[in-house]
Amino acid sequence: MPARRRKQSNAMLYTLITFVGLFIASTTIAVIYYVKAEEHRTGAADLQREMDDLATDRERSALSGTIGERQGRTSYMGSMIAYVDEALTMIVGGVPAPNSAEVKVKNAYTDVANALNVAKDHIDIGEPNTIGLVPAIKSLAAELDNATKAKLDTEKQLAEQQERFKLADQANAEKEKALLAEKDKLQAQVSDIEQKYADLSALLRKTTTEQVKTYADKLTLADGDLKAMNDSLLLTQAELQTAQDSLKQARDEVAKIEPGPDRGVLAQKPDGKVILVDNNAQVVHLNIGSNEHVYPGLTFTVYDRGASVPKDGKGKAEIQVFDVSKTYSAARIVKPDLKNPILQGDVVANLIWDADRTNVFVVAGDFDVDNDGQLDTDGIDKIQRLVKKWGGEMADSVSVDTDFLVLGKQPTVLRKPSIEEEEIDPRAKARHEASLVRLGRYNQLRDQAQSLWIPVFTYEKFLHFVGYNSQVSQAGAF
Repeated sequence: MPARRRKQSNAMLYTLITFVGLFIASTTIAVIYYVKAEEHRTGAADLQREMDDLATDRERSALSGTIGERQGRTSYMGSMIAYVDEALTMIVGGVPAPNSAEVKVKNAYTDVANALNVAKDHIDIGEPNTIGLVPAIKSLAAELDNATKAKLDTEKQLAEQQERFKLADQANAEKEKALLAEKDKLQAQVSDIEQKYADLSALLRKTTTEQVKTYADKLTLADGDLKAMNDSLLLTQAELQTAQDSLKQARDEVAKIEPGPDRGVLAQKPDGKVILVDNNAQVVHLNIGSNEHVYPGLTFTVYDRGASVPKDGKGKAEIQVFDVSKTYSAARIVKPDLKNPILQGDVVANLIWDADRTNVFVVAGDFDVDNDGQLDTDGIDKIQRLVKKWGGEMADSVSVDTDFLVLGKQPTVLRKPSIEEEEIDPRAKARHEASLVRLGRYNQLRDQAQSLWIPVFTYEKFLHFVGYNSQVSQAGAF
């Protein structure tokens, strides 16, 4: 019994020792784990603070969407730094220096600011930080396009100027050539005059008897030449008269068989029609405008509707255009007839002006253009200016291309001066011969017009047909 009790006591002792050892071991392990847990908790807190410094929870949750795809095996932070470097490379060029992102961005900002300072001379960059590099580049590109276009326009203008200069240079060369030819001609005349002067000087050095004999011989020779020329002229005039009589007789015979064309109908052709009449304002509107080459200042004679233009050209009124549109024009009534007022549908005509063709005129004779009873020495020039003003064309001689001949009074032939009158007025003979030439031209033009059936107008008839009869006496009419 006592021995068994001792054995039982030892087992309990061993159990107690084992329990205490396990307790001590577990306590030790627990303390170790606690210490390690505290270390991990402190490390986790430090890491959390570092993570919070790097990004907030919301930013970390959107990290992949904010930064994008990671490059290779780098972290999001490394990828973001790589993207920043790529952006800076695109902005400033080259490989960024191994500095912090802050320094890199500040350096890039400085470079961009410097570039924008350079660009502000060409574009409006506004306040600082209000324009980016890309908009600035686009603006500069637009300015470059404008500058390029302006350059092309300038080059085009330069080319045109050079072409005009070339043409002007050619014209100057031709003019210089003509002047040189004229110079040579004048030089030849000077040489001829010098030769004549030398001959006269030699003649003056002769004795009076020799001079008288020389002049007498020249006078005898001149009389012989003059008589021969006079005989030849008389023969030519006789032959010309015979030919003219034969031509007139043949023309009369032809006219009996087939009358010539009545080219006078061109003058009796209406040019337009009255579409509106304002009697209070003394204004009419015509159905012709700038499309038919109507312009302010143009005059017309008004004729009754339904009736043909009379052969004498006299109408019921005269009008003058003062306003022109594309398809119609307005004209003031210059010379109304209260007993025969202008009505809608009346026609208008002007002998010179034509919407479809250019009429050719020949003018000859003496004219009293302003009807003051005195012949105007420049009457033909004034009528020619009037014809050109209204779109007509002037010619010096009558031909098949002539449309109308305007004849003034027949030129007066001045009396042939006597020898005494020539001594008093050396130009008297020249004026007499000039009057003969003017009369000859007058008769020749008249006969040619009749032979070619070209309409011949007196000055009064001409004024009626152009609607200008009431204005010739006004200042500045021509």
